Amino acid sequence: MLFFAAFILVIILAAILLAMWGIWIYNGLIRLRNQVENAFSSIDVILKKRHDLIPNLVAVAKKYADFEMQTLTKISGLRSRAISGRLRSNARLDVENQLSREIGNFLVAVEAYPQLKADRNFLQLQASLNEVEEQLSAARRFYNTSVTEYNNAIEMFPTNIVANHLNYRRKKVLETPASERQNVDVGQLFNN
Repeated sequence: MLFFAAFILVIILAAILLAMWGIWIYNGLIRLRNQVENAFSSIDVILKKRHDLIPNLVAVAKKYADFEMQTLTKISGLRSRAISGRLRSNARLDVENQLSREIGNFLVAVEAYPQLKADRNFLQLQASLNEVEEQLSAARRFYNTSVTEYNNAIEMFPTNIVANHLNYRRKKVLETPASERQNVDVGQLFNN
């Protein structure tokens, strides 16, 4: 009888320890998932700031009649698509990446327009845009770090057991477009 009671006590303690372990793993996964969502929300706030700057940039650039309207139209269209709220997260990230490229093209095109480059309003907007882009870069790094921690947790033993049971899936890191990863040919820039 004493042996049976000890056996039952060991089983109960093992079940309690297993339940505590499961709760600890579950709470850790929830913390990581929430961290990823919070990091994405930070990116969203910074993107909103950038979207608010774009109409002002377009308005200042339109003052100079010879400025490239095609570039401005493309930027405005991408901004409208990005803030429409109809895109899923991956599609929205693609649009945001296109918008980043077009803003970069816009800032390069400005070099050919000295009056626009000298406009005080434009210089203030450009400084604000540069600050927003730096904040966006930092937020993307934080998001990617959060996603990496989350992905590691759901793929590594023993947390993968709980993660698979809860149907947790890998999340994508934000990648820099291939065009932005290429080396800059400085010689070509001086030849233009």
